[in-house]
Amino acid sequence: MARIFAPCRNLLRRLTARDGGVLVMFALAAIPLVLAVGMGIDIGRAYAVKVRLGAALDDAGLAVASTQDPSIDLPTRLNKYFYGNFASNQIGAPTAVNMAPDPVKVNAIDVTGTATVPTTFMAIAGYSSITVGASVQVTKRSPNIDFYLLLDSSPSMAIAATQNGIDAMVAATPSQGGCAFGCHETNPSADNLGNPGGKNQDNYALARSLNVTLRIDLVQQAAQNLMTTAQNVENANNAQYRMGIYTFDVALNTIQTLTSNLTTAASSTSGIQLLTVYKNNWLTSSSSNNDEDTNYDNAMNKINGIMPAPGNGTTVVGDTPQEVLFIVTDGVEDDCHTPTLNSYTGGGCRQQYLMNSNTDWCTAIKNRGIRIAVLYTEYLPLPTNSWYKNFGGAGKGISSFQSNIGPQMQACASPGLYFMVTTDGDISAALSKLFEQAVESAYLSK
Repeated sequence: MARIFAPCRNLLRRLTARDGGVLVMFALAAIPLVLAVGMGIDIGRAYAVKVRLGAALDDAGLAVASTQDPSIDLPTRLNKYFYGNFASNQIGAPTAVNMAPDPVKVNAIDVTGTATVPTTFMAIAGYSSITVGASVQVTKRSPNIDFYLLLDSSPSMAIAATQNGIDAMVAATPSQGGCAFGCHETNPSADNLGNPGGKNQDNYALARSLNVTLRIDLVQQAAQNLMTTAQNVENANNAQYRMGIYTFDVALNTIQTLTSNLTTAASSTSGIQLLTVYKNNWLTSSSSNNDEDTNYDNAMNKINGIMPAPGNGTTVVGDTPQEVLFIVTDGVEDDCHTPTLNSYTGGGCRQQYLMNSNTDWCTAIKNRGIRIAVLYTEYLPLPTNSWYKNFGGAGKGISSFQSNIGPQMQACASPGLYFMVTTDGDISAALSKLFEQAVESAYLSK
């Protein structure tokens, strides 16, 4: 070992023998070399922080772009994921994060951020820290979605759709105490309705003769128009949407099984029709059901069985579409249930009450990962109608809980997917808006 270092010792003696001048020059020359090496170390540490910064921006950007709940504050979510994914026990500290829509690329979000890195060697030159920056871009991609339309076709959806229509129906039915509903019967003469068209004219035919549009008419038209909206959005988003259409009254009625052919789905909407009964209290000539014509629990049970478990809606092999259930209703069930929630003093088990009161189908379906969109067509107050006020006796009619229908239906809906339409409201526009909101809140990120 001594032999190895001997030449080095000899060289050092010769250098120092010259009054140390060469050694001093060597030391001075080494200072910038040491600083250069130190700067390299500091810059290397800064690069490592930049890599971590980019990873934190990735996490934050994906968290924002994949947010399905429109009620969530996106800047807050961005900060939460950015700072939360930048480990505080390592060198470097995050200082800022920002996001903005990309000015060129559709559905893209640009996310930028900065962090500071304390220096060691560069501090000698007066630089105590280095600021590094990074940016990422996340693209919101609309997933493939299956939509199931569950439309109320019970007699209560036969109410006139506008105030003028309601007034016209009330004025034309004095013998019925002023009825605003265009109920459809095959044997109206048995009820002695007293309509101006004679004993065989039911209220549905009366509404047609008065050119009164019923709410069920608007629902049918809205479903048809929705297919055009869905086709346009599908093309714009380069996604695939499938539609299944069902109505519910005493039963769940299949109008269109799930199809990707939206033109076929649009044609099938002609099958959306109001429930036809035999006469008051009779569903058919051989079946007296006490007018229990809105079996919501049965409909939700069956539609829940029809809808498969949702996927993520990506194009990955083996993945399946997301699932969204659309419910369009006035929010009141009318069926046989024991015990009743709103007793009918006339006997039997009939109840008229808030939907989703017997069994919480909405939570059960949402817990499966299926989102629910609700279009509540307001159950209109009918203060002159004795049945509306006193069904069940002692003021236990629908008037006793009418104000709770909207909140109940809103609770059924997934966040951001609830709309209410009142008298004279545009059901078609509301349904299209609800559809677009369901698509918008379902973006995926890549």
